[in-house]
Amino acid sequence: MRSASPAFAATLVGALLLWSPASAQPDIRIMAVTEFIDDNVRPWLAEPVILNAIIAQNAAHTHLSQAAIDELDARWRTELTRAERPMIEAQLSNPLSLYLKGQQRAAGGLITEIFVMDNRGLNVGQSDITSDYWQGDETKWQASFREGVLHIEEAERDESTQLMQTQASLPVRDPRSGAVIGTITFGVNLDAL
Repeated sequence: MRSASPAFAATLVGALLLWSPASAQPDIRIMAVTEFIDDNVRPWLAEPVILNAIIAQNAAHTHLSQAAIDELDARWRTELTRAERPMIEAQLSNPLSLYLKGQQRAAGGLITEIFVMDNRGLNVGQSDITSDYWQGDETKWQASFREGVLHIEEAERDESTQLMQTQASLPVRDPRSGAVIGTITFGVNLDAL
C-alpha cells in the first residue's frame, strides 16, 4: 500500500490550516478518501479474483426474481442470529472473501470492511459479516452501479469502535467492454487516514 504523495500531503496540510467546521471539513475528507481510493483500491478492480467472482455470480443469478432475492436476504438475516450459519460461512470462506480479508489486513487499519456486490446488489464476497445479503436497495450500490460513479457516504462515528469512518463505493467494470458488472464498498477509517 502506497503512502500519500508529498504533493497531496502538502495540499492536505494547507487545506487543514484553512479549515473551518462549517465549510471545508467534508471537502478535505472527500479529497483524502478519493486519493486513498485512487492509490490503493482502484488497482484491485483488475484482479481476476474479483472479476471472475462477479462474472460467475452474475451468470448464476441471471434468472433470480425479486422474490428469490428477498428470500436469500431473509435467510442471511436469520443466520445472523443463529449458531449454525451455512450461507454466511460459505460466503466468508470463498476465494474472493479470503482475498478481501487479506487486503483489509494489508491496509493496516485504514480499511474497516470490504464487500463486493454483483449486478443485482447481492454480496459476492466480503471481509466481514454484513447486516444483510442484498445491497441493491441501498444508495451505495445504486449510485456506484447504476450511475457508474464513486459514491462516498457521510462520515459517522462508529458506536462500537468509536472510529470516525465513511463508506466508499465504486463500480467494477468488465475490462473488455467497460460495462459495469458489479460494485465494491469499503469502510475507510478517517481517524487513521
